[in-house]
Amino acid sequence: MKRVLSGVKPSGEQTHIGNYFGMLLPSVELQKTHENFIFIADYHAMTTVFDGERLSSQARELMVELLAVGLDPQKTVLFRQSDVPEVCELTWILSCSTPLGLLERAHAFKDSKAKGQEVIAGLFNYPVLMAADILAYRSHCVPVGQDQKQHIEIARDIAQRFNRTYGDILVLPEPLIKEDTATVIGLDGRKMSKSYDNTIMLFEPEKSMKKKVMSIVTDSKGLNDPKDPKTCSVFALHELFNPDGLEELSARYLGGSIGYGESKKLLFEKMMETLGPVRSRWEELHTRFDEVEEIYREGAKRARAEARKVLDDCRQATGMAMGK
Repeated sequence: MKRVLSGVKPSGEQTHIGNYFGMLLPSVELQKTHENFIFIADYHAMTTVFDGERLSSQARELMVELLAVGLDPQKTVLFRQSDVPEVCELTWILSCSTPLGLLERAHAFKDSKAKGQEVIAGLFNYPVLMAADILAYRSHCVPVGQDQKQHIEIARDIAQRFNRTYGDILVLPEPLIKEDTATVIGLDGRKMSKSYDNTIMLFEPEKSMKKKVMSIVTDSKGLNDPKDPKTCSVFALHELFNPDGLEELSARYLGGSIGYGESKKLLFEKMMETLGPVRSRWEELHTRFDEVEEIYREGAKRARAEARKVLDDCRQATGMAMGK
């Protein structure tokens, strides 16, 4: 099996349904066909979250959520990034052969600089830590969207430069881009994103979720007016939660036999039907957090064993080891 690696940053309060369909469900599928490593990127979150208690709380919540959506610790190595200190040493080793210009081309650094924001060293060195995350486990591929492809390109550049200097040690990762990943529409018609404040959270209270669904922005067409399903945000969410009913629903839209209110109510019912088992697991896991912690401790042991092999090879090649 090829090894696939993903990281999830605990920089928000909860996961929204855009994350669920865009990253989490594909990861559940990947564990059937790949050797799956998934880590909670708490070191990465330190560039934006400057409250230790909050970061810890968000990481703990994410530990539960990853299990609730169906990631199986028998098939997926789940761990917290900060539980694998080998990655930090590898970051330093890689940074010593990474050209400054490569980091200056990183999108996050360029965006922050263009906005006149203070750029901390952690943000500037972010791509090296990300490269270490990927290279430490000899990952063959990393699932990313088109807008994140640069991260893998930088990791490959860093690995290639290191290998040219010290020998063929690091595995060059490939981006795993799922071209047909749908954009999940938010409450206002734009892409669902916490930065737009237009999200529906995966585990928020049912009453709150229903209120959000009923508030999805639509046009002003009346109950009996024909409606275009292709331009309707509500219909776009039906495509995710109600795929078997799309043909009938589309005919009702075009024929003017359904209003937006009824469509929203139907959508909410389908959401509860689809997410019910996931939400139930989430509630149960919160009552067994000791077991959740043990799963991540065991995952960290497995991850450290892999990272240690790569780090030892790199230490030997760079003259940091005592010799064999």
